[in-house]
Amino acid sequence: MDFTKTTEQDSKYSHLEKMSLSKLLENINNEDKTVPIAVQKAIPQIEALVNQIVIKLKEGGRLFYLGAGTSGRLGIVDASECPPTFGVSHELVVGLIAGGDTAIRKAVEFAEDSTTQGWQDLLKNNITNKDVVIGIAASGTTPYVISALKKCNKNNIITGCITCNHNSPLSQTAKYPIEAIVGPEFITGSSRMKAGTAQKLILNMITTSTMIQLGHIKGNKMVDMQLSNNKLVDRGTKMIMSELKISQTEALSLLNKYKNVRIAIQNYNHGK
Repeated sequence: MDFTKTTEQDSKYSHLEKMSLSKLLENINNEDKTVPIAVQKAIPQIEALVNQIVIKLKEGGRLFYLGAGTSGRLGIVDASECPPTFGVSHELVVGLIAGGDTAIRKAVEFAEDSTTQGWQDLLKNNITNKDVVIGIAASGTTPYVISALKKCNKNNIITGCITCNHNSPLSQTAKYPIEAIVGPEFITGSSRMKAGTAQKLILNMITTSTMIQLGHIKGNKMVDMQLSNNKLVDRGTKMIMSELKISQTEALSLLNKYKNVRIAIQNYNHGK
């Protein structure tokens, strides 16, 4: 198999310690500008995977992210933002990281090298073939992720991946691979930079497009969001005011009563 880790290739820049601060920032930004182009090229792959996710979630399945280090943390961030944004259960999108929750804040040595723990972590969450599992690894070689996806394939569980190297072992394993080829990092091998940014963009695309397809957005508004702080209560009130053409006082009263923008609007319309 022809496989080169472009994420590990030497940076196009050298003598970084001799660069002025303004030049450092400018060069990092110039590299960052290339990331959305790499993601754009992967849109057909993203679409293929999202189609499968939507089908499975409509049938009562769940979405799992599996990763190590930065990749694992990014999956956890995306999963944790789905309930407040879209009003879905915390169990609908689940992020798992090599080394467990401790690894969210502190690196757990060699956790990513386990060839059994990934599948064990999925089993703890009662994984079934109703679910979808996405392995996230910039390198495309993380044993924790690849070994788990191989087990998923054997158990007829749909697998996807997000990686930043072409034709990696992870891409070869996942049924629906996504490859965003961002090239060498500004600091050689520091895949938390362009690779991490690409992964974050793709995760945003996956869950946002999935939740829209599942009906959690009305127009362009988060009508199912959780009202967990004053900013969101204010946003929800304005949504109701705009939709129903009513006063702020009346809108806030409806929101306080129903605790949900969508339900408040529906009940107002039904009551008329």
